[in-house]
Amino acid sequence: MTYSAVLRPRWTIKYVLSAITVSYFAICFLFDMPFFSSALPAYTGEYNVGTIDIEVPVEKRNISETVFKHGGKPAFELETVLFSLFYPAVKDARSQKPKHLWFPKPIALQAEGYARLAKINNFFTNSLFTLGLWTLAGSTSIPAAVDVPIHGTMKTYQNYETEHPVDDYGLPEYPLIVFSHGFASSRTDYSQYCGELASRGYVVAAIEHRDGSGPGSVIMRPDGSTTNRFLITAGELDPTPETPALKVMQLAFRQAEIEETVRVLRQINEGIGNEVFKTNARKEGKDLAEWQGRLNMERVVVGGHSYGATGAMQVLKGGHTYERPFVGAVILDPGKSSGPLNEDIRVPTLIIQSNSWSKAHSIFYGRPHFDVVKDIARKILDESHIFAWFVTSKGTTHPSVTDAPLIEPLLLMWTTGSTIQVREGIYQYVKATADFMLYLKDGHRRGILSEEVTHPEYDHDIRNDARKASMPKDIDKYWQIHVAPTTGCAYPGLCGVEHDHAARPPW
Repeated sequence: MTYSAVLRPRWTIKYVLSAITVSYFAICFLFDMPFFSSALPAYTGEYNVGTIDIEVPVEKRNISETVFKHGGKPAFELETVLFSLFYPAVKDARSQKPKHLWFPKPIALQAEGYARLAKINNFFTNSLFTLGLWTLAGSTSIPAAVDVPIHGTMKTYQNYETEHPVDDYGLPEYPLIVFSHGFASSRTDYSQYCGELASRGYVVAAIEHRDGSGPGSVIMRPDGSTTNRFLITAGELDPTPETPALKVMQLAFRQAEIEETVRVLRQINEGIGNEVFKTNARKEGKDLAEWQGRLNMERVVVGGHSYGATGAMQVLKGGHTYERPFVGAVILDPGKSSGPLNEDIRVPTLIIQSNSWSKAHSIFYGRPHFDVVKDIARKILDESHIFAWFVTSKGTTHPSVTDAPLIEPLLLMWTTGSTIQVREGIYQYVKATADFMLYLKDGHRRGILSEEVTHPEYDHDIRNDARKASMPKDIDKYWQIHVAPTTGCAYPGLCGVEHDHAARPPW
């Protein structure tokens, strides 16, 4: 081929496709973009965001006497707790460590987990799953800076004005959210939701559950030893449990992990962050000593999605305790197949369902799932005399709060039927959660929380033309409100009497 042929190529379909392919891979390589997927976007709040992985040992305890048939080892023995902290970070702090991968290494571990979930676990299929995951998102990283100082440390705090409460040194305290992931998920699946909240001034602890509901996770101990934990099926266990009994054990394990996460966070807040760092098998958290007094342990909220939402509701049973000091709950798509939902909830609660879950007529223990969730919200509101909301995020599907639609927007839109723009979907979840956190702070109802019921049943609009016209466009466009307190009422039990809707939450 002559030089002139190269400079003046024939514009065949083959040539054009080859040129596009080469250009695409070159751009991905030069700009460190993942192949065949979209990079996770930068966070949009006022704060830079840091992240720290913490895995520390706990006092060993068996949640159940159940063992694995192969090997006879305990199936639900809690050894360590692992969570990722997302937090407001010092502005423009440079990390000495690479960003966390969205698929933690080894990627083959999670690939095998998904193959087990699909019940096609063998060397060939595991290799195909590994190749597929690597191709789709193997190089995708979480945009938070790793192991950088928290915003407003003693080392960097100068003339800093904040709306947050402050400790004895005048440093801001950040409200805390403990977040639980769904079935077949991990702590990294919700990094955008958690990171966006961190960029708005909240600390989020995203737990990695080792209850056998995730595809794959490596248990790491301070002595360097490791154990791989995969998805657990009832057939692997002795005695073999029925499915409901297996879920009871998994949810009990999740509750123990949530309680241990709170314990570790208390230690960090009480000034022994260095000890946590020394025992952290993930070797991160070098500045945790600077976190003393930085977590507002009076404003701890529990949240979760799907199976994690069911678990978050469960830990609220029995009310406020030292181990479970939660003053609010953010419940996202409470599970349809993760066991009964706890109705004994005595804290302000925001329940958000995706459009796909509210729309579907699913029978849940003999009743429509939508009605079960709605009745729980009404019970909190009417019987406990505590504020509760139950809303639907229009245009969303079950995965919309996860990172998956951001990484593979076209694939997820095609397979799930989502109609909302993927970034907008995450933003709406974050905005509603942030409005709820601010309500817990000062009692003021903002955004969607300031509105009354619009749709007592899914897609049944009871508003007149005047109310439709007066409703803010972003609320009308993105939300249906099924349960909400009366706008002019501070306390649900006193509705009918004029009260300031900005009164403090009822505790």
